[in-house]
Amino acid sequence: MRADARSNHERLLAVAAEAFARDGAQASLKAVAREAGVGIGTLYRRFPTREALVEAVYQHEVDRLCEAAGDLLAGAPPAAALRAWMERFVDFMAAKHGMADVLRPVLVSEDDRQHTRDRLRSAIATLLAAGAEAGEVRAGLDPNDLLMALGGITMIAGEERQRELASRLIDLVLLGVAA
Repeated sequence: MRADARSNHERLLAVAAEAFARDGAQASLKAVAREAGVGIGTLYRRFPTREALVEAVYQHEVDRLCEAAGDLLAGAPPAAALRAWMERFVDFMAAKHGMADVLRPVLVSEDDRQHTRDRLRSAIATLLAAGAEAGEVRAGLDPNDLLMALGGITMIAGEERQRELASRLIDLVLLGVAA
């Protein structure tokens, strides 16, 4: 992909993620294209259907979240990186919630959902291992337990107006995993 095309693609995904988080599946695709600085034709060439755009946004956000684990560890102590990742997870789930109605038919197979969970668990395992090695996090924690705790936080405090509550709940979870 040419550099300008890649840039358009990335902008479309970023703007669409914000629009779906804010407006849900009914977000205006014309508004997404306009805000991304491209024509509606460019959006439809890249993503021929709303479902194709939702799936691309979802996969892009999963990629960004999973890749963030290593990036955060490169720039912060493991416990701080874990906290920052958990905050990003809450934001990811808020965006996913806005796309839920359209995601259901797109991610129909259990294999798709399992693949995403496996990738998220792997990112958490990386953060927990670094934290345990640094003596900041208890060794032997199950990444799935932390993933389930984060899922619970987003169910309880997954709306934007509850963001502060989500951060406080993350603090409580971190106290439980601290060495």
